[in-house]
Amino acid sequence: MADQIEKIVDIIFEKIYTEFKKSGYIEIEASGRHVHLSRAVIDKLFGKDHQLTNIKALSQPGQFVSKERVTLIGPKGQLQNVVVLGPEREKAQIEVSKTDAKILGVNAPVQESGKLKGTAPIEISANGKTVYLNEGVLVAERHIHMSSEDAKNLSLKDGDRVDIEVNTDRAMIFKNVNLRVSDKFDTYMHIDYDEANACNLGRRTLGLIVKAE
Repeated sequence: MADQIEKIVDIIFEKIYTEFKKSGYIEIEASGRHVHLSRAVIDKLFGKDHQLTNIKALSQPGQFVSKERVTLIGPKGQLQNVVVLGPEREKAQIEVSKTDAKILGVNAPVQESGKLKGTAPIEISANGKTVYLNEGVLVAERHIHMSSEDAKNLSLKDGDRVDIEVNTDRAMIFKNVNLRVSDKFDTYMHIDYDEANACNLGRRTLGLIVKAE
C-alpha cells in the first residue's frame, strides 16, 4: 500500500514539477559516493567484456545504478560496497564527499565532474582483484543538469553560475552553482551528502534560482 501511495505521489509531483521549473524551481538530488569505470578497469575487475548490470535508472537519461560494487582503498582507510554507475566511461572517475576523502586519506579536489586533471590517485578492488589509478578521485562541485528547453525558458545558458535558495528547516543558499545545459539532460540539481546533510535535504526538495550571473 505504501509503495502504491508513493508512486501516486511521484506521478503528481512530476506534473507539478513541470510547472514549477518555469518559475525557476529545481529538484535537488543528493549524490552519494560512486564510481564511473572505464572499459579497461571493468575488464580487470570483473572480467574481459563484462557488461555492467542495470538495476535502476537514474534521473538523467541513459544513466543507471549497476549491480556491481567495488571497494576504494586509500592511504588511511577503505570504503566498501561503493556503487558503480553506468554506462562505462572513457576514463574512470571516483566521486566522493570531503568526509569520504578524509576517511580514505586522499586529497580530492572540488571540481567539475569529468575534469580529471589534478585529481587524487586511488586503488579500486573487486572480486579479489585490484587496480591502481594515478588519478580520478574528486569531490564533484555542486551543479545543475538542465534541459535546453528549461534553460531557454529561464534565459540561462550552459556554463552560467547561479545561486540556489533551499527553504528547509535548515534553510541556506548554495552559491556559485555550475549550470550544465544539454538536450540530453533532464533538469535536476546534484549535491553531495555533506551538503545534503547541511541543509537537511528531504525527498523531493525544491530549490529556487535567486541569482544568475
